[in-house]
Amino acid sequence: MGMRHDAEADVRATGTGTEEERLRMRARGVADVRETARIVEDALDRIVAGYVFPERTAEIEAAIRGRLAAGAYDALDGAELCAAVTAHLQEVCPDKHLRLLWQDEPQSVVPEDDDAGRAAFLAGLRAESQGIRAVERLDGNVGRIELRRIADAGAGARAIGAAMELVAHTRALLLDLRGCLGGSPEGAAMWCSYFFPDDQVHLNDIYERATDSTRQYWTMAHLPAPRYLDRPVYVLTSAITFSGGEDVAYTLQAHGRAMVVGETTRGGAHPTARHPVTAHITVAVPTARTVNAVTGTNWEGVGVRPDRPVPAERALEVAYEEARRNEV
Repeated sequence: MGMRHDAEADVRATGTGTEEERLRMRARGVADVRETARIVEDALDRIVAGYVFPERTAEIEAAIRGRLAAGAYDALDGAELCAAVTAHLQEVCPDKHLRLLWQDEPQSVVPEDDDAGRAAFLAGLRAESQGIRAVERLDGNVGRIELRRIADAGAGARAIGAAMELVAHTRALLLDLRGCLGGSPEGAAMWCSYFFPDDQVHLNDIYERATDSTRQYWTMAHLPAPRYLDRPVYVLTSAITFSGGEDVAYTLQAHGRAMVVGETTRGGAHPTARHPVTAHITVAVPTARTVNAVTGTNWEGVGVRPDRPVPAERALEVAYEEARRNEV
């Protein structure tokens, strides 16, 4: 509460907040500097309460409150505020999932319960064919699957199985994750399961701060399509491959089951909760962390480093040539 008072005092003392600025801010989702302070305070409250590394929250809070008190966010509209706060969060704590997000379309400010949030997530995946952008067989009997999102293992199982069925008899597989921006940890485990012979492979653990518990992820015993064994797999990556897409790439690479071809990925390994702050602004708070069963760590902040570094636009060509050279 004290910081809100200080921010208001700064406005009165410096005379910031002209009518023109207030109109512009209101048009883009921020009524005035007092509203800006409320947004930042609410976002910080969510971060302090839920961030997976609680020992970092005091430093985060001090840095953002200091910027707020200094007027760094005065006269910014909603989108600008989100960009500025996110940049400052990243300076003090370079967690790629820790962000303030702007969206043009208004959203409900009533926090979703788990069921409602999951329903919205699944609806989005259904609209995107469970994240599967393309499945094809290239010359030389090389399969290619392009993913834009990682589907839920339950709702997406049939679609994932259908894709794997179509490439089941290829000589090699290119798993194209260059445009994959995230998705479900359970779905990532399902995709990975197709490349191992049984359910005895420990893939990852995910630690959740809220429950102080760790969930193990193993390969799945039952899959709706044949497993893809004893043939080479190439994972294609780019600098925008993120989160769930990185999970698949990192896991297959760490277990020696795939060659990663392309660019170092973006580097976001922390499952995240999103909380509405206004009708247009959401704070994304990483609430859990992934620990790979082989490496004992993850790709947070460093990305998945390719075995064959090439520009993203050449990754398909290079991986395809590699697959043709290594036909079995």
